[in-house]
Amino acid sequence: MNKPRKQPTMHDVARHAGVTTMTVSRALRPNTSVSSNTRTKIKKAADELGYVLDGTASVFSSGKSGFIGVIIPTINNANFADTLRGLNEGFKDQRLQTLLGATGYSLSEEERIVQQFLQRRPEAIVLTGGSHTERCRKLITNSGIPVIEMWDLPKQPIGKVVGFSNKKAAKLMVKHLYDEGYRRIGFIGGDTTSDMRGLDRRIGFIESLKEFGLSPDRMVAAGEPPVAMNQARGAVTEMLQKWPDTDVIMCVSDPLAFAAMTECQRRGMSVPDDIAICGFGAYDISEHALPTISTVDVRSKEIGEQVAKKILQMLDPESRDNENQTIVEPKLIVRDSTKKQN
Repeated sequence: MNKPRKQPTMHDVARHAGVTTMTVSRALRPNTSVSSNTRTKIKKAADELGYVLDGTASVFSSGKSGFIGVIIPTINNANFADTLRGLNEGFKDQRLQTLLGATGYSLSEEERIVQQFLQRRPEAIVLTGGSHTERCRKLITNSGIPVIEMWDLPKQPIGKVVGFSNKKAAKLMVKHLYDEGYRRIGFIGGDTTSDMRGLDRRIGFIESLKEFGLSPDRMVAAGEPPVAMNQARGAVTEMLQKWPDTDVIMCVSDPLAFAAMTECQRRGMSVPDDIAICGFGAYDISEHALPTISTVDVRSKEIGEQVAKKILQMLDPESRDNENQTIVEPKLIVRDSTKKQN
């Protein structure tokens, strides 16, 4: 049986390059005084040996870990994936990497991940939303590490904020539906105890209907977040059994809206002639569905770009950034699924 190959060390690189170990250590640091020719020779030796710099040692010597801790509710969401893409693009030339944690919409799991991240001294932490356990808030506050809360506008932010009002975003869609002539408006969402952003959309829905003098009673909880597409059938069934005259269903996300529309079509209902459908999030599926689905674009990638920009400002000792809140305004996208025929 072959023995596992030993990982090359800094001493191996020094011997291969014909220099001292101290020279290799200095050459691999930023802002080094080692000459360009020597650095090139050392880099070539390191590449040939497959040497990777020990990140732990680097943290001790520089006080910088080189990573940003990012915590999102789930990786099974195209919106959050776009936000991460915007973040990573913002960091690509900055020697910063994201370390990802997914909470499954659990605040206790978020607390656990934060504690693990803090043990590794990230240069900043990014949280999704503004709801956290009291201990989680205390851990972050006491750490002194820069923090950004995204995808929300918390009433009591821990640090900087990059986000939008989910309540206001929902109201954009309700106003469109009202202006289009819909009056029997239903809402399908998830369990409101864990998804605070979904809860805010639901609150926005309720407040808008009351402002327009309409009943907000037509609401169905499809299940725990993230609400899966296969839960739409039961939710549509419940909606139409309780309120068979519903003329439009507003869904908490585009995938749910697509599945709800498919279920209505399976029942022989024409969209939007018999019943209209709309979603949230501007997923690709809403643009390519038949008919195309009206939605709200929360500009997920731009949120990530703005978070990256804000973090770089926070890590720059010469920055004079005094803006604590960056709002990325959502945009209404009206498509065929809610357009009434003239």
